[in-house]
Amino acid sequence: MSAPTDPLPGTTRAQWVEAVAAVLRRSRRPAGADPIAELSSTTYDGITVLPLYTAADGPAADPGRPGGSPFVRGATADGPTVTGWDVRQRHAVPDPAALRAALLNDLETGATSLWLVLGAAGLPVADLATALEGVYVDLAPVALDAGAETRAAADAFLALVGERGLDPAEVRGSLGADPIGLRARTGADADLSVLADLARLLGRTAPPADGTGPADAASDGTAAGGRAGGGFPNLRIATVDATVYHDAGASDATELAVGTAVGVAYLRALTDAGLSVEQALDAVEFRFAVTADQFASIAKLRAARRLWARVAELSGATPQRGQRQHAVTSAAMMTRRDPWVNILRTTIACFAAAVGGADAITVLPFDAALGLPDDLARRLARNTQSILHDESSLGRVLDAAGGSWYVESLTDALAQRAWAGFTEIERAGGALAALDDGTIADRIAATRAARADDVAHRRAPLTGVTEYALPDEPPVRRPPAPAGLDGGPLAAVRWAAEFEALRDAVEATEPRPTVRLVTLGPVAEHTARLGFARGLFAAGGFRTVVDPAASDPAGGDPA
Repeated sequence: MSAPTDPLPGTTRAQWVEAVAAVLRRSRRPAGADPIAELSSTTYDGITVLPLYTAADGPAADPGRPGGSPFVRGATADGPTVTGWDVRQRHAVPDPAALRAALLNDLETGATSLWLVLGAAGLPVADLATALEGVYVDLAPVALDAGAETRAAADAFLALVGERGLDPAEVRGSLGADPIGLRARTGADADLSVLADLARLLGRTAPPADGTGPADAASDGTAAGGRAGGGFPNLRIATVDATVYHDAGASDATELAVGTAVGVAYLRALTDAGLSVEQALDAVEFRFAVTADQFASIAKLRAARRLWARVAELSGATPQRGQRQHAVTSAAMMTRRDPWVNILRTTIACFAAAVGGADAITVLPFDAALGLPDDLARRLARNTQSILHDESSLGRVLDAAGGSWYVESLTDALAQRAWAGFTEIERAGGALAALDDGTIADRIAATRAARADDVAHRRAPLTGVTEYALPDEPPVRRPPAPAGLDGGPLAAVRWAAEFEALRDAVEATEPRPTVRLVTLGPVAEHTARLGFARGLFAAGGFRTVVDPAASDPAGGDPA
């Protein structure tokens, strides 16, 4: 009996390159074109993405084991696989009765925690107790996002906890202090003393000896609304909201670099207030954006943990601990035109967040760019996570991307670029100084301009906007959201905004501009050009008409 043949014989890299070179020659590429160079691309961080990765392309650094330093493969040894990641729904509803109804509905239908925007961009702080009536805050973690009213929001939330007689150890979430992020968005003073105030409020430090601390923080460790010695061990003080920099146009490495620098600034403020390095690390969580570029998003979350592990190591933390991550589907990638495509974008981004090891994930509703999301949009956002976690069993796999030569290489390259950016910011005096002197804004502006140019020339296609635009699409209307926060050095942008503004202007013109397309020759010769022209003009809001009389001089069927 003859030996069986191998149905999948091995192929060397050289053989692959030669096979691709043959294809390139048939596609009329220049003779001698390098297949690797022809098919490689470059990210906005200057990282070269190859068309093929082998073991030789993997990084030299050991990614470690899940739950072990440098935490590339996950912050804990069990990761999200035991209890699943936290499904965190975002709410910026100003009406307390409407918000309460939405919160209860969300918690009953899949959400496991709440992200509440308070103050000028959401619910008035005074209405927090009304909105949380019937919400078991000891079962569902609450992440506050109150901007300039962070201290007032913390007081209101902890007062509610005290009135209900809850055990401080059972209360989880974050008070959401992010003074540097607030300055970036609004230009307000970055008062880092709020971090020390909140540490005292939670009973983690004693008031200053001169008695200038908050009146409700007693020296015996009693926190406002809590119990003596409780200290709210599972309630985080600060949130480094790196989506502020992403939404302003930052590249992945810049988002990581600035986020790490902001985190270090908060560590310094908390340790100066009396917390140990370990306590300060545990008091901070990070919020990152994930996009429809799934591999870049996976690598970003993995690289972020590596950076923070290095910061913890240099700070002398023992034992080492992983970074707490909250991933949010990118607001910058969302479109107002053909918003249903946003469901596809956020699904890919959610997948990337889960594979990347995020502890909590927020999927923005498909209509988030249009105003206040409706019940259907929030339900679809929740169900996206439920399907990926439960039906696709994604939550049962730890570090699903681990071992991928591409992902490991991209993670390493991104971490190297981000660390270089972080050290540059530190040399400029730290995150706040680099924000004020324009160092951060300049880094972001370069990437924002490069991406805008790619979108403008349709090198970075946006489905439903710059590609496959839907002429005369029925509008999707939503009640306006609160004005939000602006006025700072880093204004938020949406990638589709300029094209959408162009379409708005064209479609508002009466009579509506129409472009006449005249095709020449047989259908087989002009179909590709006709499709391109139709797509190009539709992206600008123009109607197109193919003139039957002039379509084919030979008398054939027009388009």
